[in-house]
Amino acid sequence: MKPILPIDRAEILKRYKPINAFTHKGIQGHALLIGGSYGKIGSIMLSSKACLKTGCGLVTVFIPRCGYEIIQTANPEVMVLTDIQEKQLSKIEYNFSPQAIGIGPGLGQEPQTQQTLHDFLVHNKVPLVIDADALNILSQNKDWLALVPKKTIFTPHPKELERLIGKWNSDSEKRDKTIAFSLQHHLIIVMKGAPTCIIDGKTIYENTTGNAALATAGTGDVLTGMITSLLAQSYTPLDSAILGVYLHGLTADITLPATGYQSFIASDVIATIGKAFLSLEVK
Repeated sequence: MKPILPIDRAEILKRYKPINAFTHKGIQGHALLIGGSYGKIGSIMLSSKACLKTGCGLVTVFIPRCGYEIIQTANPEVMVLTDIQEKQLSKIEYNFSPQAIGIGPGLGQEPQTQQTLHDFLVHNKVPLVIDADALNILSQNKDWLALVPKKTIFTPHPKELERLIGKWNSDSEKRDKTIAFSLQHHLIIVMKGAPTCIIDGKTIYENTTGNAALATAGTGDVLTGMITSLLAQSYTPLDSAILGVYLHGLTADITLPATGYQSFIASDVIATIGKAFLSLEVK
């Protein structure tokens, strides 16, 4: 087994690309985030805002019609496309070429939505981040994993991971089963937890940032938006996962003295992304 590689500041600085002073939104990447269902539009709202705050030039969401006014009001910088259905997704259609797609936050698992995910995977060729209910749907339809592009990033929390790889009796067994799953399906797995680890085949990376404040609703949706943003900005899938996880954890480290553990919420991650980036510029 290869040694576990720490995701620390030195490792991040090898991968981080400062913004070109002459860039513009047209070359900063266009990300598409797909998800949401009745009562769960907040998930895609958090993902899309985090995507913008992580540097993506353009962000579009594809959501059920019930979320249109919510997103347009909460995230005026985000563009919105809607499904023909009011409360859930039934057919994913868009008329542009995104550089990266994140799918799953708030998606729900209705039978029609499951079929919609299948149809999307059949036709999609764009680099992907898959999270939340999209992972749960795949865990119920494991033959669909063959439709997922190589080097797609999965971002499961422990229960979602268990549904994908089965139960484990120890941390070492969980790691070994995740490595086998990554190798079998050619995926990058972000194992959310304390600490968060990234599995890329037989290579394991362990994050050094973050704390218990992140154990609150919506922080996973934020991470999906951050990683999708970096992927759309032409970072490799592995670098997108590593940099996204590091910055996500760093926001909690920066903010904790002001909020404490109990008061920290997912929106605090988004509000602190800028400070996390600025810390990389300090010599």
